Amino acid sequence: MAVAERQALVGTSMQAFFEAHPGMKYVFFGGKGGVGKTTMAGGSAVWLAQQGRRTLLASTNPVHSLSGCLAQDVFGKHTPVQGVDNLWAYEIDTKEAIERSKREIKEKVQWFLKFAEISSKEAAEFVEAATMNPAFEESAMFENMVELMFKDEYDVYVFDTAPTANARRLLGMSKVYGLWVNKMVKSREEAQSLRELLSFSKKKEDDPLMEYLVDFRERIGHAKELLTDPEKTAFFFVTLPEALPIAVIRRFISWFTEFGIPVGGVVVNQVIEPGDGRLPEFVRNRVEMQGEHMGEIREAFGDQVRAVLPLYDDELQGVEDLKMAAGDLFA
Repeated sequence: MAVAERQALVGTSMQAFFEAHPGMKYVFFGGKGGVGKTTMAGGSAVWLAQQGRRTLLASTNPVHSLSGCLAQDVFGKHTPVQGVDNLWAYEIDTKEAIERSKREIKEKVQWFLKFAEISSKEAAEFVEAATMNPAFEESAMFENMVELMFKDEYDVYVFDTAPTANARRLLGMSKVYGLWVNKMVKSREEAQSLRELLSFSKKKEDDPLMEYLVDFRERIGHAKELLTDPEKTAFFFVTLPEALPIAVIRRFISWFTEFGIPVGGVVVNQVIEPGDGRLPEFVRNRVEMQGEHMGEIREAFGDQVRAVLPLYDDELQGVEDLKMAAGDLFA
C-alpha cells in the first residue's frame, strides 16, 4: 500500500488527536501478541517527550520486551532513556509486585481473623486461597499501575500492556473491585452492627479492616475516575492487516466501550509497500491479502484509524529506530 493510500485510511491522525486532547495523561497500547504494541508505545512516548512533556514509558506486561526495544536495561526502576530528554522507562518487576501483594493480603487477613476472634494459625489457608486466584497476577499489576498513576510524578504515562485479554482484565479491575468492595463494606457494616448489639459494652470498637475497605473503595473510585475520563485517558489498539488481530480488537473495542474506558483509536502496523511489480510471488500474495484486510479495517473502524505504519526492513531497536517510528506514527 502506497504512502498516499495509507494516509487516506487515517481519520483523525495521532498528532491531531493529541492536539485535540491537551490534557491527555494516561495512554495505553494493547492488542494481540506480536502486533508491535511495545514499539508503538515506545514511539508515542518518544514523541510526547519531544513535545517537552515529562513522560514515563511503563510496561505492565509480565513478559517484558521494553528493555530490548530501547536497547537499555529499564527493569525494576524508573530509568532515564538515553538519547531522549524528558523520557523515563520502567519495566514493572512482576515477581516483586506479586510478593508485595501477598504480604499485604496476609496483613489484611490477620486483621480480619483478629476482629472475628479466629485463630491466626488459619491465616495461611486464607492467604493461599486469595493468592491462588487466576486473576491475582493482574490484580497485583493493577495495584502497581494505579500506584504509579496516583503518585503523579510525570506529565504523561504511556503503558505498554499485556496482550489484550490480559489488558482487559487488568483495566477491568477498577469496575470489578468497585463492585466487590461495596459488597464487603455493606457486609462489614452489618457484622459490626450485630457485634455491637450483642456486646455488653456500648463502646464503639476500632475496626481496622473496615477502615481499609473504606480507604480501598476511595482508591478504586479515584482509579475508575481517571481510567474513564476521555480527556485524560485513551486506549489505543494496535493491529496488523490480518484476520485474527482485526477480529480480536473489534471484539475488545466493544468491551472497553462498555466498561467506559475511552478508546483513542486504532493503529495499523507492518503494512507492506507494493513495490514495482517485480516482487517475489509470496510477497505479492501478502500485499494482496493485506489489501483485502485494509478494506475490512476501513469498514470496521472507519475514522478511528489514527495511523498506518509500513513494514520496516529490519527490527526496530533502540532510540533512533523509535524516533523513526514516532515520525510515521505522528505523521
